[in-house]
Formats: sequence, C-alpha cells, structure tokens
Amino acid sequence: MTTAPAKIEHRSSWQQFWTSPAMRKMRRNPLAITGLVITLLFGLMALFAPLIAKPSGNCVRDLHITDASQVYNPLSDAFRRATLAPPKSCYLIERLSFKQQPSPPTAEAPFGTVNGYNIFYGLIWGTRTALKLSFIIVGITLVIGVIVGAISGYYGGWIDNLIQRFIDVLFSLPPLILTVVILTILRARLMGGGAQYDPTVPMVVAFCVTGWAGYARLIRGEVLRTRQLEYVDAARSLGARDMRLILKHVVPNSVAAVFTTAVLDLATVPLSIAGLSFLGLGFEPGYSEWGQLVDFARAWLKPEYWYVLVYPALFIVLFSLAFNLFGDGLRDALDPKSR
Repeated sequence: MTTAPAKIEHRSSWQQFWTSPAMRKMRRNPLAITGLVITLLFGLMALFAPLIAKPSGNCVRDLHITDASQVYNPLSDAFRRATLAPPKSCYLIERLSFKQQPSPPTAEAPFGTVNGYNIFYGLIWGTRTALKLSFIIVGITLVIGVIVGAISGYYGGWIDNLIQRFIDVLFSLPPLILTVVILTILRARLMGGGAQYDPTVPMVVAFCVTGWAGYARLIRGEVLRTRQLEYVDAARSLGARDMRLILKHVVPNSVAAVFTTAVLDLATVPLSIAGLSFLGLGFEPGYSEWGQLVDFARAWLKPEYWYVLVYPALFIVLFSLAFNLFGDGLRDALDPKSR
C-alpha cells in the first residue's frame, strides 16, 4: 500500500511576512495598530498637502498654473509637481492679512489665523516638513551609526577603543547644546556669505553629528554577539572577506534593535526642530513648520484665542504619540524573548 506524498504548500514572500511570529504579535497589539494608522494618516496628509490646503500666491505662480484648482486633476503636470516636488514658495504659510491679532476659525481658515497666517495651511504643509526632515535625519544617522558600529564591533582592538572613546566624548556633551552650537556656527558662516539662508542642510548636519553615536553603540553590542555565531565562522572558513561578512552576515542579523530605536527617534526629531524654531534657530518666519506656529501663539495665550495653540499642540502630540506607539509595538514584536 502506497501513500500519497504530502502536498507542499508554497507561500509567497508576502504570505511568509504576514504570517510570521512578529507580524502575528504586531496585529494583536491594538496600540501599535493605532499608532500605525495615525502614522499612515500623517503620511497621506503630507503627500496630498496641495489637495488639502490648496496652493495660493507665489506657489500658484511657481507651479506654472493660473488657478489653484488645477492641482486637483491627477493627470496634470501641476498635480505631479505639487505632490512630488513643490517649489519652496508652497511651504510659505498663506497670509490672509497683516493683522497681528488672531482671528477665529472661518471657512477660509478652518483653524483660524495668527499674525495673519492661516494656521490650517501651516499645519498641513508643516506635516510634510516634519516627515521630510525626520526621515532624512534618522536615515543618515542610522546609516552612519550602523557602518561605524559594525566596524567597531567586528574588528575590535584599537579600532574599537578609538571609536568608543570618541563616542564617549560625544555622550559627555548635552545633545541639545551641541546641536545649538553646531547650528549657530553653520548659520553664521552661511549668512555671512550674503546668500539667502536655508536652515535645512545645517539642521540635518547638526542632528546627524549628535545622533549617530547612539546607533553606533547599539549596533556594536549586537555585532559583538553576532560575530561569534557558527554561521559567521562557517562563512569565514569558506573564504568570505571581511566586508562580505559584515554586510551580508553580521549587520542584517544585528539591526532589529537599531531599527526599532530609529522608529522611536522619528517621533523626537520634529519636537527638536520645533524647539529650535521656537528659539529662533529654525526656519524663517512664515515657513510651514509646527514650531513656527507655536512661537506665533506665545503672545496670545488667552482663553479666547485657544485655537492658536491647541491645534499646533494637537498635531505635535499626535505625531509623536503615533510613532511612539508603533515603535513600542514593533520593538515588542521583534523581541524573541517576549513571544
């Protein structure tokens, strides 16, 4: 009597990912799912900012259109330019008047105005500014930290000692103070040249200088553990070079903890940028950035002008809360000890 061979079920990469233990635990975490949904909503808000808060003034001119409603046509060049590569003038908050006193919400300005600026326009386009800078800064610091930490942990010896002592020096300095010092130096040099000052690059440089060391320290500890495993020794015995060992065998199995930390850091970058704008070290007045709107609200902290602070604070809190909830859930899902 013969038995039929067992049927082998072939699953796609997506099915394997969706049914993995980490994803099953993530799906059972309602707080993590809530954070992910809010994060995706912020992403859609940033992507379709021209459709939610339609362009006006110089933005319409720089998009080479005659009517702002042309951006609503998904087949037009104006739609692609406005959503994918809007000019800088689109990030300038729509100014409805030059009256300093806040005005209550209206159909034209659903969240009211402050200093004549449309709060709704500034918050919607400020979401794009927050997400853009967050991903750029965290991405660069993550890459630098992973490379430096992997080299430090893999080679050890005097290389590891030199890198770790330099990281100790960075950790001995308060991150915010060091960021302000670097940003002030870069600001003075760039503004001294007579050109128009754009704080984007100085901000990215300042945050990257102060942020990569944490990732390097984390990845070093993971690499010290991973490099002792059997599969690394097997690849080395087969003649694999150091760079191949680091990039293909060591780093991919060491980045889980660093990745979850990066997701959590996405929530803190907009807070730091808002703080710099509040101190006068950020973007120019009128630029779509949440810290600008909080700074505008400082002079109008009265019950009758509640909207000038409540709406910007609500955006900042929800943004940070969403990434923190998602990051905590991701960390728990990727931790094998908690499964």
